[in-house]
Amino acid sequence: MTISSENSESTDAQGAAKDPVAGSDPGTASTSGAFDIDSRQAGTLGDAARDYLNRLRGGDMGSLPAILGLVVLFVVFSSLNDRFLTTYNMANLVVQAGSICVLAMGLVFVLLLGEIDLSAGVAGGFCATITALAILDHGQSWWVATLAGVACGAIIGLIIGVLVTVLGIPSFIVTLAFFLGLQAGPLKLIGSGGSLRYDDEVLRGLSIKNVPVTAGWIAAVVIVVGFAALSLYQYRSRSSRGLVHKPIALVVLQIAVLAVIVLGLTALLSKNRAPNPAIFNISGIPWVAPVVIALLLFWTFVLTRTRFGRHLYAVGGNAEAARRAGINVTRIKVTAFVLCSSMAAVSGLLLASFVGKVSPGSGGGNVLLYAVGAAVIGGTSLFGGRGKAIHAVIGGLVIATIPNGLGLLNQASYINYLVTGGVLLLAASVDAISRRRRSAAGV
Repeated sequence: MTISSENSESTDAQGAAKDPVAGSDPGTASTSGAFDIDSRQAGTLGDAARDYLNRLRGGDMGSLPAILGLVVLFVVFSSLNDRFLTTYNMANLVVQAGSICVLAMGLVFVLLLGEIDLSAGVAGGFCATITALAILDHGQSWWVATLAGVACGAIIGLIIGVLVTVLGIPSFIVTLAFFLGLQAGPLKLIGSGGSLRYDDEVLRGLSIKNVPVTAGWIAAVVIVVGFAALSLYQYRSRSSRGLVHKPIALVVLQIAVLAVIVLGLTALLSKNRAPNPAIFNISGIPWVAPVVIALLLFWTFVLTRTRFGRHLYAVGGNAEAARRAGINVTRIKVTAFVLCSSMAAVSGLLLASFVGKVSPGSGGGNVLLYAVGAAVIGGTSLFGGRGKAIHAVIGGLVIATIPNGLGLLNQASYINYLVTGGVLLLAASVDAISRRRRSAAGV
């Protein structure tokens, strides 16, 4: 079995289970069914398109439903309200989606294992409370306070992971208990009805300040050039070793699409979007966007280019097979919960930055449900073994777009719940149908 970056996650999972250290020759891979698709060399752009269609027919939908849903939402809302596609609202949408995307990225790790973390939302609120108290009561700098909050999240995840893996308590029960217990922390530390202001210049600035326009352009060019260099290097490396690789036309097309998206958004957000541009100047990319992009790139690398990532997919695909292949399943599961809660802490900081305060209710309500919905809508499977960090970001944009657009249309709150619930149910149905088709195809 091959461990190949072009392969689907499910292929990675099964492949890693059979060869936990990976590195086998992709050219010696599979013998039938969809595995032939993964190991077949597409020579032209047309071949790559046909292979992609075959994967769709086999149930490997990826993020396609979420992307199509996002396009539909943009078309509907922009046709019903002229303000939806303004640069001012697009910047607001980026800020609103930030905390959801980060929390959803953390949940991807436990969802890949077929587990759940119901406490992630309130864990973020608890960690944001610790950060705020470190600044306000103990006079710590923002970065020390941030480290304290993230460390608190890591400890929470470590305890959850040990209880789930060592004692064998279902994650649903453990995290439900933490969901209830962690809400007591901010209530005790802040007091009922109280709140802590979040006015640190750096942390608050993540949501209300923007990257200088020149720095934004430099970062955008660096991202495009870096992606192009990495893609071309991978193409040359794999083709020179006779491994399965994308056709050069597809590589160039992917680079061009990324360049259009990144440079286009940079140009859009670099314009002065102030309601009264003659008096105020609001331009540049909101700081929360680079934070989300950096986390996305880092976790994508971890999931696709490291042994831990391959083992995570392997355990999520078949834990018993992974254990027999020599993978330390307990360590992988504990690490996944630690990463999930640590990312929840970062999400809590972004949410507090957005609202400007921390209260006993921070991280409660629908925060967790929206993040789980974002991960599933983006393409992460609830059954484990299939998902990417980018799925969380795409799903987070879908989740954030719904209340943003409905708010501009002055729709009642219950409409938001109905639409979001319907989109989530549709995504879960697509996931279930795709899983059934992959099973029928033998993937």
